[in-house]
Amino acid sequence: MKNKLGSFVVVDPSKCTGCRACEVACFTSHNANNNVGCTVGTINIPVIPRLYLVKDDAVCMPIQCRHCEDAPCLNTCPVKAISRIDNSVIVDEVKCIGCKTCLLACPFGAIDLLTQYEDSKPVEQRAIDESNKIAYKCDLCKDKDKLACVNACPNQALKLVTPLEDKKAKNIKAALSLLSTNK
Repeated sequence: MKNKLGSFVVVDPSKCTGCRACEVACFTSHNANNNVGCTVGTINIPVIPRLYLVKDDAVCMPIQCRHCEDAPCLNTCPVKAISRIDNSVIVDEVKCIGCKTCLLACPFGAIDLLTQYEDSKPVEQRAIDESNKIAYKCDLCKDKDKLACVNACPNQALKLVTPLEDKKAKNIKAALSLLSTNK
């Protein structure tokens, strides 16, 4: 059986303008069937994307899960709420207890702990008067045909990388380059 490396989304920071279209598309894609609204004035919960735009004077780019092969978040989750499904690292929102272990383990800062919503309302914890917090991260738009963030970017700053295909293309380019210099 051949081991297939998982894909992930990368950004070209020279093309990212910080427009946040990727964040809005991500939120909309993950909430299209939840009756939370999808346009300005109709959204009745906070916009919670599964990627996080970093924008300051030095840098502007979204940070997304790399779906690591030896994923620190998956390896450290004490309740096994994170698993690998079809080469993607996925959080099971039902199992997640909000312990923050994955957040601390992720070397990219691609996980956030935010309020969980159900039926447009915050899910309340049983014992205290506080909302339930769970881990949110990129799931490569599981159960979707297209990657919302990649398709929404007006500058094509985001792209899906498939490591083995990328390596093959680089090998071919290098071989052709060597052939042309040896003539």
